Amino acid sequence: GWGPGRKGAFLLAQSLGCPSVRVPGEAEPPAPELVEAEVGGTALLTCGPSHSQSNFSHVDWFSVHKEKPTLIFRVRKGQGQSEPGEYQQRLSLQDRGTTLVLSHVTPQDERIFLCQVKRPQSQEHRIQLRVYKAPEEPTIQVNPLGISVSSKEPEEVATCVGKNGYPLPQVIWYKNGHSLKEEKDRVYIQSSQIVESSGLYTLVSVLKAQLVTADKDALFYCELSYRLPSGNHMKESREVSVQVFYPAEKVWLEVEPVGALKEGDRVEIRCLADGNPPPHFTISKQNLSTKEVEEMTPEDNGVLVLESAQKEHSGLYQCQGLDLETMASLLSDQQELLVNYVSAVRVSPAAPESQEGGSLVLSCEAESNQAVQFQWLREKTGQVLTEGPLLQLHNLKREAGGGYRCMASVPSVPGLNRTQLVHVAIFGSPWMTQKERRMWVQENAVLNLSCEASGHPRPTISWSVEGMAQEQDQEPQSVLSVLSVLVTPELLRTGAECVASNSLGRNTTTIFLELGKGLVLRHDSSRSTGLSTSTVSPSVRANGTSTEKKLPEPESKGVAIVAVTVCVLVLAVLGAVLYFFYKKGKLPCGRSGKQEITLPPSRKSEFVVEVKSDKLPEEMGLLQGSSRDQRAPGDQGEKYIDLRH
Repeated sequence: GWGPGRKGAFLLAQSLGCPSVRVPGEAEPPAPELVEAEVGGTALLTCGPSHSQSNFSHVDWFSVHKEKPTLIFRVRKGQGQSEPGEYQQRLSLQDRGTTLVLSHVTPQDERIFLCQVKRPQSQEHRIQLRVYKAPEEPTIQVNPLGISVSSKEPEEVATCVGKNGYPLPQVIWYKNGHSLKEEKDRVYIQSSQIVESSGLYTLVSVLKAQLVTADKDALFYCELSYRLPSGNHMKESREVSVQVFYPAEKVWLEVEPVGALKEGDRVEIRCLADGNPPPHFTISKQNLSTKEVEEMTPEDNGVLVLESAQKEHSGLYQCQGLDLETMASLLSDQQELLVNYVSAVRVSPAAPESQEGGSLVLSCEAESNQAVQFQWLREKTGQVLTEGPLLQLHNLKREAGGGYRCMASVPSVPGLNRTQLVHVAIFGSPWMTQKERRMWVQENAVLNLSCEASGHPRPTISWSVEGMAQEQDQEPQSVLSVLSVLVTPELLRTGAECVASNSLGRNTTTIFLELGKGLVLRHDSSRSTGLSTSTVSPSVRANGTSTEKKLPEPESKGVAIVAVTVCVLVLAVLGAVLYFFYKKGKLPCGRSGKQEITLPPSRKSEFVVEVKSDKLPEEMGLLQGSSRDQRAPGDQGEKYIDLRH
């Protein structure tokens, strides 16, 4: 039963408007109703079940913090009023006063809310508000210093941070997709939390582990699991790998490029090891014939570069790796490096010469570590003359002189070959490229005259006129002389002569010089265009091809005849048209009834049919015949038919 003291306390609480106080010995009150909301969202607090028959016109709302109820809202006759305090601006009524709306939910709102109905009898309903906030995407930072497998205790692998979540999320670490659990002396997970001023949590989790060599490619990441009103969720960080330091167990050697090597190739000899960091490398080379061993120091990355490999680089190569931490030394297997070669090609005789009609035999030699093939080619044309080391030349002509090339190649090694050029000399007096030449020039201009000759012995060149001469060697038996002269009336009169001579005779090239001529054509009475042309007369060729650049030659007489024929046809057609108008009476030529061709008034006096010839004066002579001498002095070959009168 109720004792006086207990009953007095209950009546006092009722009179003060406080929630009922559980009296010892009474039954436990029912569990509070659970309401969930997200931070920043809205929570709906309903006072009792929807089918309740209570009168909600008189309701008091309390927030319970640390078992202490605080009045936050009153409902009187369906009208609500907030009490001063932290909830004053965030509460409102809904559903005819049965629901209290709490807006802008914060983590501090996670507590019990209690509503008390006074009529028709005192009843109360408790609500537990749960608040949630998803954490931000987790960030992960790997240990930048790396981890050695020789460490005696777990080292820090990575740190995972999940900011601004509520409540505190759970963290799970993964390696290669498999979750990690704490293991004594092997795996530790240390997590801590930071409470922000907003009431949200920041989780910091550090993974420590003792790694082995197999973990050098392992991928680690963390996962945050949390709850929202919609259910359970999770977020994953990116995957990271930590640098693992471990000693090498094997050293080996690689050569690039792979395949047959030849002299001149760029070759890389690379030392490799399966340790991290790699050991310090040295390379030894053993000579195959003398068995001597030579120590070589590669670059820091263990690579020895032969920029232009030679046959002397052939031998047995071996890498040695020294671990600077454990001072353990490892050797690779020996690997043979073979640089294929062809020696310098030797041609005999070195300076072959012969009389015209004679014969020569040229031989070619070269050494190689592989089978060699020989070819003889003509230097000037690239034509293959024969296969094999011997070249036989019979009944030699002057034209057979010049360069011959012997090529020694190794078919089994693509691109491996050596060549040697030899010049064959045919005895003879100088041979001129041109016997004579005619050039159009301008007076007082500086002119370059060229003259080329060949022969054996090699000829010398002199000029008949003064000037600055320069010689250029073309081939061992040829010479080109260029003379710079000023064009004077005397030079125009005499021309120039180039004289080539050797012990067997002499020869000349004569150059005739003429002033250039220009032609001017008059197209009409108000405008004329000057056309100037220079021509070079056909050269009399001697023993070869001229190196002089020819100027364009004048039009041929055949072109002039065709042009004259076209003009005659045009005149004939025009005459036929005029005769047609005359027969039709449209043209008043000598008739009594004069008529005019109908034209606009402003144009009647301007109607003129003009026939002009674009032929040169020499070609116009073919048209004019004997009437040429009767033409008026001002006549320029233009013909007019005036239709105005």
